[in-house]
Amino acid sequence: MTLDLLDAWWWPYLLILGAGWAMTYPWRALGVLLGGRIDEGSDALVAVRALATALVAAVIGNLIVYPSGPLADTALWLRILAASAGFATYLVLRRSVLAGIVAGEAVLAVGLYLGL
Repeated sequence: MTLDLLDAWWWPYLLILGAGWAMTYPWRALGVLLGGRIDEGSDALVAVRALATALVAAVIGNLIVYPSGPLADTALWLRILAASAGFATYLVLRRSVLAGIVAGEAVLAVGLYLGL
């Protein structure tokens, strides 16, 4: 094996795949080993669930307020309207995530089609 291997086109993809596996697999294995022993109502699991929910909310808020790519060309009020419509649909249709996503995307698509 020589350093010429680093010039191959597939080398970065292999590195990303290997690094991704090495960073996630041990945590997944640990979760499988310990997951059956943790009570769902325990304080630790409630804290982990709250942290995960907060992180998802932060990412969504960041995408709405500071978007990148083609979404950056849309108006802020349209992004807020689409997110609100998606959340309202999610609540009305008995917490259906798919329906909420489709409704939010539909509002955004119609707004973009109409040039708003």
